[in-house]
Amino acid sequence: MNYALITGASSGIGRCYAREMASRGYNIIAVSNQEVELQHVAKELNEEFGVEVITLFANLAERDAAKRIFDLCQAEHREVEILICNAGMLLFSTLVKTDPERLHTIIDLHCTTTTLLCRYFGEVMKQRGKGRILIMSSSTAWLPYPTISHYAATKAYIKSFAFSLWYELHRYGVSVTAVFPGAVDTPFYNLSDKLRKTFRALGVMMSAERIAKRGVRAMMRGRRRVTPGLFTKLVVAICAILPARVLDMLIHIIKPVRQLLERV
Repeated sequence: MNYALITGASSGIGRCYAREMASRGYNIIAVSNQEVELQHVAKELNEEFGVEVITLFANLAERDAAKRIFDLCQAEHREVEILICNAGMLLFSTLVKTDPERLHTIIDLHCTTTTLLCRYFGEVMKQRGKGRILIMSSSTAWLPYPTISHYAATKAYIKSFAFSLWYELHRYGVSVTAVFPGAVDTPFYNLSDKLRKTFRALGVMMSAERIAKRGVRAMMRGRRRVTPGLFTKLVVAICAILPARVLDMLIHIIKPVRQLLERV
C-alpha cells in the first residue's frame, strides 16, 4: 500500500499538505512532535476522505529521527511513494542573542533530518524507479533577512540540496521539488484580522492552504521549484539585483524592521 509521508503534519502548511494528499486518495504517514494535534489530524482525514492515517510522534531535531522513521516504514512494509519534508521552526533573534541549543535544534531539524530522510527514502525510490520528494525551503533562502540569519541559512542549504538532488534522481523516475514561500498567514505574526486580510489581498501574505496547493501541484507535475505568489517572486527578483549597500539602507529605513533589530 502506498503512502505520502509528511513531516510537521500536525499544523500549518504540513496539515494542509496532509489534506491535499488525502484528498487525492493517498494514505498518510503524519509525523510531528505534537501528539494530540496529530490524533486530531488523523481523525479528521480518516472521516473526511476515508484514507488510512498512520501517526508517528517524533522529535525531528534528534539526529537518529530520520533513520527511526525509515526503519519503521520498512518494518511495516509501508511504501512511501511521496515524501514531503515540511517540518520547521522560526525564531526571531539576532545570531549573537540566540541560545546555542536553539541553533542546534534549527540546524538539525531543517538540514540534518531533511537530508537523511531524502537519503533513506530516496534510495528506495531510485531502486523502485518512481517517487516524488517535496522539500520546503523559503524565500529567505534567496535574500538577506536580519533577525533570522540562522533560519535563512538553513533554507539556503535546503535550496542547494534540493536542486542538486533533482539532478541526481530525476533520471531514475524520482522528482524533487523545492518550494519557496514568502510570509504565511498564521497567528504567529500577531496581526489583526483586518490587517491579515489586507496583506492576503495584496499578496504580501498567503494562506497555508494556497501554499500547500501550489506545492502539491508543482510536485505532481514534476517541477524542480515553485515560488508561490507574485509578490514573493518580485521581492526575490528585486533583492537579487540590488547592491548590498542599497538593501542595507532599505532595511534600516523601514521602521518596523529597525525597531525589531534594536530589540533582538
